[in-house]
Amino acid sequence: MGRRIRVLVADDHGVVREGLCSLLSGAGIDVVATAQTGREAVELAQALRPDVVLLDIRMPQMDGLQALAVIKASLPATSVLLLTTYTHPQYLERAVAFGAAGYLSKEVDPERIPQAVRAVAEGEFVLEREVLLGALQVHLPDAEGEESVDPGLTDQEKRVLRLIAQGLSNEAIAKTLTVSRNTVKTHIRHIFEKLGVSDRTQAAIWAFRHGLGA
Repeated sequence: MGRRIRVLVADDHGVVREGLCSLLSGAGIDVVATAQTGREAVELAQALRPDVVLLDIRMPQMDGLQALAVIKASLPATSVLLLTTYTHPQYLERAVAFGAAGYLSKEVDPERIPQAVRAVAEGEFVLEREVLLGALQVHLPDAEGEESVDPGLTDQEKRVLRLIAQGLSNEAIAKTLTVSRNTVKTHIRHIFEKLGVSDRTQAAIWAFRHGLGA
């Protein structure tokens, strides 16, 4: 199984912290510490250097987005996964800009949280479909009158792009298409190059604009 993933859980609600710790521990993931504030999350992350920080947005003494920026600036190898009630598109845009490895709503199926932690620990980006759809409400109007240009995607690349738009991780895409994860990574790199985008959020928005996100 390899080295166990080390996670720091940061949330200002004790019940949520305890629930996440239990969920992750039960899935074979080590919770090295918990934090109640954004400042405490930064201090513990810098002291313990976890593989993943599971971070709420609305917290005292420094919100999660501020904490994200500081953590990524000092610990670029640590993946930060935001888990929050607040799915505003502006939050998503800032999270991506600050280097978040994923953004999940607290309404997500609990079983998806350990899966998301493992995915971001391995360098993937995780985005819940419902969060993406919220972002699309802001971005889709920009597509009005946009000229349709064929970027030259292959049929398999279109399949991968549809699955990205559904919020699937690389592992889930690989299982769906019965290919290796390295093959999926190669397809995604080619998709980004052809679309002229730099992340999965932008690729998914392109997919919805051009009828590949259904």
